[in-house]
Amino acid sequence: MIQREITKKLLEISNYYQIITVTGPRQSGKTTLIKDVFKELPYVLLETPDIRQRAQEDPKSFLSNYSKGAIFDEIQNVPELFSYLQGIIDENSAIKFVLSGSQNFLLLEKVNQTLAGRTGILKLLPFSTDELKDSNHWNENPLEFVFKGMYPRIYDRGIPPELFYSDYIQTYVERDVRSIKNIGNLSNFSRFLSLCAGRIGQLLNIDSLASDVGIASNTAKEWLSILEASYIIYTLKPHHKNFNKRLVKRPKLYFYDTGLACNLLQINSVNELDMHFAKGNLFENFILTELLKKRFNNAKTSNLYFWRDHHGKEIDCIIEKANSLIPIEIKSSKTYQKEHFKHMNYWNKLSDNSKENSYLVYAGNESDHLAYGNLMSWKHLNKIDMD
Repeated sequence: MIQREITKKLLEISNYYQIITVTGPRQSGKTTLIKDVFKELPYVLLETPDIRQRAQEDPKSFLSNYSKGAIFDEIQNVPELFSYLQGIIDENSAIKFVLSGSQNFLLLEKVNQTLAGRTGILKLLPFSTDELKDSNHWNENPLEFVFKGMYPRIYDRGIPPELFYSDYIQTYVERDVRSIKNIGNLSNFSRFLSLCAGRIGQLLNIDSLASDVGIASNTAKEWLSILEASYIIYTLKPHHKNFNKRLVKRPKLYFYDTGLACNLLQINSVNELDMHFAKGNLFENFILTELLKKRFNNAKTSNLYFWRDHHGKEIDCIIEKANSLIPIEIKSSKTYQKEHFKHMNYWNKLSDNSKENSYLVYAGNESDHLAYGNLMSWKHLNKIDMD
């Protein structure tokens, strides 16, 4: 089993909370993780029809079977349990429950309604490159990871990406979509999903997206919310500090896993990816998600933004820290040019930021301190202080 970075934080939080909630995409490794960390607790899958029925019909009696606690997986399927769990932990300080689910909206809505302040919440995404570094799955070519994505089953079981993602879309995405909202025309939704993949790294234009699919803008907004709730996509918001310049206000669209996006774009190999028009945006997506994993694995929320003015000058990523901002430019080339630092230098002058606090992340292997900023290999992202 590949050690997950989030394990340390999971154990730490378990010292302070009787209820721990682990959420994240389906197949990201949540069940494997919590069963390994909490071996002493019985595991209960609430997607199993007969178990779900018993829990729904008589929650109190169902929970009485777990006097020392339990792992309840996909608990959003039985929201009736949440209120009873609150009462149980208030009466018994020794009991522990671990809750897991893959539908963020449904799960966290119930958590916030009944368990606010009583549970520690963690988000687990698929493997990070740091987790794979010391394994036999490591690859020196970052495009291999961009193409294959980072879902554990692809690595643990050697499943070809095209098979895994085709099954993933049919088995999980479409099923989850229907459980959240009854969408009649799944072919339209599938086209919508593919068009989202084609817009990775672009400013989100909901009206244009809706028009291309042939749906109303309000429907497009609903579908985007569903994809966010299911950990398929996320949006990167523009940074608010304008330095007296007009800025764009729309977010940019990204996927939690680039392998899924490559499948939706019908990219069938690393060689195809290397020649594809979306290569740069997919690599950018890959780096941003790696940075996001660093935050989530430390039980922290995203502090990532982008910056773009109305003249087209843009910084791919701004890390917002308590007392500083870190600009990061992302390039998919394996070599760098001074020209790649142009927008960063412009932003640094506006913000009075130092070149020592600026990074160009690229697909090459070497990292160095240059006269106009830090050159950072994709392999060394853990050297960027995000906290």
